[in-house]
Amino acid sequence: MQYVVTEIETKTPISVGLFVTCLADLMRPQVAFAAVSLLERAGCRVRVPREQSCCGQPALNSGDRASTTGIAKNVIQAFVQDDYVVTPSGSCADTLINKYPALFRHDLQWASQAQSLADKTFELTSFLTEKLDLNLEGISYPGVCTYHDSCSGLRELGIQQQPRTLLADVEGLTLSELEDSSVCCGFGGLFSVKYPDISGRIVTDKCAQIQHTGADTVLGGDLGCLLNIAGRLRREGKGLKVFHIAEVLAGMTDGPAIGEAEDQT
Repeated sequence: MQYVVTEIETKTPISVGLFVTCLADLMRPQVAFAAVSLLERAGCRVRVPREQSCCGQPALNSGDRASTTGIAKNVIQAFVQDDYVVTPSGSCADTLINKYPALFRHDLQWASQAQSLADKTFELTSFLTEKLDLNLEGISYPGVCTYHDSCSGLRELGIQQQPRTLLADVEGLTLSELEDSSVCCGFGGLFSVKYPDISGRIVTDKCAQIQHTGADTVLGGDLGCLLNIAGRLRREGKGLKVFHIAEVLAGMTDGPAIGEAEDQT
């Protein structure tokens, strides 16, 4: 997948490297395009390194330290020149921010480089609210939405209010909170593969709670969670739409929602 990025001229543009994520690249490229649109709207100069790869989280969670180390070195080198690194995923951001420094803590050559990357890496909604002045004038979404807080973003990075602050500026959008918005959706990366029965029960309970909100749209900041939730809602015959928050904030919701494309093939 190739991303064509234009640059907006500003007086002092911030150079941002976009870490696309595997799931966005392979399953939902529009999330990456939406992230670029938002960053450029806020005046950033966006770069999408071709040499970037997976963050290495699946390998790390499997205990494959050797593969994770090689992947991490590649990512570190890919984003050396950027002022900041931003990713539309709490789980990938957590890997770069928290896991990389721990991975290289005994490696004198790479420890400082890993920490430098960690210090300039942000999850997308965190970056938009904490580092930029994003104007969402003209962006609207006429619907009732509920928001799922992903485990990594919430527990490892403290991301909870940031997306809600941004959604409050979207015209026509009403937010109906989940009773347990912070409870896991059951995906958990390899967890859903290793423990499918438990994972299935968790996401079924999550979808029941979503139904109780009266929302017509589910939003979140991690594609893994959203794909899991969308898949269960579709199998249960529920007609809710599922979008990554970046798609709503960028006004990119005219096409199929997450999970709908599969129904049209």
